[in-house]
Amino acid sequence: MGLGTHTESRDYLIAYNVLVPDSANESNYEVFLTDMEGSYHRNLTNHPDVAWTYEAYDDRILFNSDRDTCYRCYFLYEMDVQGKILQKVSDIQLQDSWMGVRKEGQELLVNPKHDSVFYLIDREGNLLERLDPGMKYINDPAFSPDGLQIVFRGSLRSKKEKRDRYMNVPHSERLEKEFIDELYIMSSDGSDVRQLTHYPIGDTTALWYNYHAGPPRWHPKEGYISYQSKQDGKSSLFGVQPDGSSMGRLTDLEGQEGWHDWSPDGRYLVIEVWDLDYERSDIILYDMQRKDHKVLTGDAYDLQQAPVFVVP
Repeated sequence: MGLGTHTESRDYLIAYNVLVPDSANESNYEVFLTDMEGSYHRNLTNHPDVAWTYEAYDDRILFNSDRDTCYRCYFLYEMDVQGKILQKVSDIQLQDSWMGVRKEGQELLVNPKHDSVFYLIDREGNLLERLDPGMKYINDPAFSPDGLQIVFRGSLRSKKEKRDRYMNVPHSERLEKEFIDELYIMSSDGSDVRQLTHYPIGDTTALWYNYHAGPPRWHPKEGYISYQSKQDGKSSLFGVQPDGSSMGRLTDLEGQEGWHDWSPDGRYLVIEVWDLDYERSDIILYDMQRKDHKVLTGDAYDLQQAPVFVVP
């Protein structure tokens, strides 16, 4: 479908992740950049590592990488929109997780590899605070636009317990409630932890590895939280208010909808959309005002994922 470009938004850029075929490395993920028209697709990382962006602030792109270390041992790096001025942010090994940013990029909320807590760090990688929601599994934190609240994915059981449980029950059996990942919210100091989402009782279409409540993204203007969830056999984007009030489905695209991000003005969504067999995924730009969309990525690659907006 056609998509009119909002004049105040036309300069936004979009960073996203691409699986680039490499005979020497089956997991050569690169960070690419495109514009609001999808008129070019630039490889920023060009490195035989697993590089994955989860966040950006202004023109700085944050990404996890296992370069110079063991396979999928992730550390945080940042670079500019030219793929230059690249530097390591922290020596803390990280989970494969989205992250939060506040105070104009001066503070980052990350998920360390060997601890079920969140670390608040500064731009130099110094640990400022350790936040413990008191749960066995936590992931994918996001700050509210004012930086005073944190939404995240959580479960009362660890990922290993969830996987082990799945291996011992029929695929059609719904996991007990304590195994299901839901969205939780807390104050920025780690207090007042509350559950936000409640996966529909009786829906068995999401298996243990599917998102019941996927990585949350906070709408920058209207204050609600978007997330992906596989319900009724389809992965779609849903909304929830910070008080837990459900907003239902936000979009209704033909494909499976997943990782996504909001433009700073709140008008646009960039969404990873894939086919049912997960043989191909593309980046879609969705206009929330016009309720139309366009495909930004081309046919050069099959897996193009997890887009984030960048402000040059």
